[in-house]
Formats: sequence, structure tokens, C-alpha cells
Amino acid sequence: MLEDVTTWFEQNKRDLPWRSTTPWGVMISEFMLQQTPVIRVLPKWNEWIERWPDPQSLAKADKSEVIKAWGRLGYPRRALRLWECAKVITTDFDNQVPEDVETLKTLPGVGDYTAKAIATFAYGQSHNVMDINIRRVFARLIDGQEHAKPSADKREREERPIFGPTWSAAVMELGALLCTAKNPSCDRCPIAKSCLWLRNGKPSSDRVRKGQAWEGTKRQCRGTILQRLRESDRPLLQEEFNWQAKSQLEAALAELIEEGFITTSNSGYSLAK
Repeated sequence: MLEDVTTWFEQNKRDLPWRSTTPWGVMISEFMLQQTPVIRVLPKWNEWIERWPDPQSLAKADKSEVIKAWGRLGYPRRALRLWECAKVITTDFDNQVPEDVETLKTLPGVGDYTAKAIATFAYGQSHNVMDINIRRVFARLIDGQEHAKPSADKREREERPIFGPTWSAAVMELGALLCTAKNPSCDRCPIAKSCLWLRNGKPSSDRVRKGQAWEGTKRQCRGTILQRLRESDRPLLQEEFNWQAKSQLEAALAELIEEGFITTSNSGYSLAK
């Protein structure tokens, strides 16, 4: 089965630039790929790695510059955490991304999954990388379940197979291209003959998958504020954000100030420097 998956991977893998880059390039990709599709990450990753090819170069950037460069990738806290990571790596690790999982987990915004992914894909180590695509493949292959649980439990973290970067990347790609959440291409899967879910007739999961609302939400309000400020060359007054729900706008502005994204003055609101 290992050989079947890796052979398929070598013949079908996408040409993703972070698969042949520096550890810093891998770290940028892992931050950007959290909850954001590859197709949206690709151009932004290329921009960032060209503009800030190492941690030190990003650490020297202004906060407002980083927020603007993140653009509309969403979840902009990731941009600030990555910027904070760059500062720590520059001062404490001589501009080199750490390779030890426990050390990586001490960095801003780096949890267990991200630390293991960086150690695996940047340094060739073997860890249980629990990406959602990998988790879905194993849920179907081993457990006979259509979908993985919303988050990895202790059994998954401790009992799933542990392999190196090639196998992890191969299974991740299998989940992204064939063993997809909707309409999986089982007829093209290299390990279909071993899949318990397929053998059992592909039973539907009891879990109802709900999409995240966007229109009219606080997330949309926050995104609108940041987008307007990225595009403006001057501070903006509250009414210039053109958001109908005043109380929601005020709450979003207060949150963004508290979280360090924006500042306020007599002139209005601006991106934090």
C-alpha cells in the first residue's frame, strides 16, 4: 500500500513551490494554508517569499505593511503571529527556523499540528501529521467512516501510522485530489481495494457538515474594516466604513484595536504601525 500511494503521488502531485523551499518557506506555507485553499495561497505565498525570503526580513517590516501584504487571505491573526514568529526566530534562533517540535511549539501561533508539519516537511522528520486530508483518508481506509471527526482525538494522535515527509505529502495529496470530502474519485484511488469505507458500500456519515456563515457576520465586518484601511492612504472615520449595523461596527473596531490590528486618533482609524 505504501508503494501504491507514493507511486501515484510521484505521477500526479501538484507542482507546489513550498515542496522545494527553505524551512522558512515551509513555515509561511503552513500558516497560510490554515483554513485557506491552495489556489488562494499560491500567489500570496510567492509574493511573501520574494518580499521576505527569511525571518529577519519579515521581522524588520512594519505591522501595517504585514497586514496589507496578507490581503484577503482571511483570518489575519495568522499574519501577526507569523510576523511575531519572525521576530523571535531572528533574535533567539539566529534567523533559522527551529527543527525540534517542542521548540517550534514555543513560537507564536505554532500549535502541535503546525510544529509537526514544519519538522516533517522542512527537516525530513517523521511525525504524525494530522492534516484534515490525511485524517479523512485514514477515517475511510481504517475506520470505515465517511468523514474524520471535527478534531483529532487522542486515539488518532497516538495510533495513526507515523511516516516521513514523502508519505505524509502523498496521503495529503490523495485526500486533496481524490479522497475528497464530497464526490470522492474512488475509481481512481490507488488504495481503493484496501478501503474499509468503500468495501462497506460508502455509508453516509451521521455528522451534518455546515458551512460557515459570512454575510452580515462580525467576521465580514472585521474584514471590511481591514480591507478599507489597506486601500486607504489616510485615516478613516467610523462612518466611512459604510457598515449598516453601527453596534456591530463599533464592536469590531474595538476588537481590532485590542488585538493590535488598528489604532485610533482624532483623525480616525488606521492600520497599526
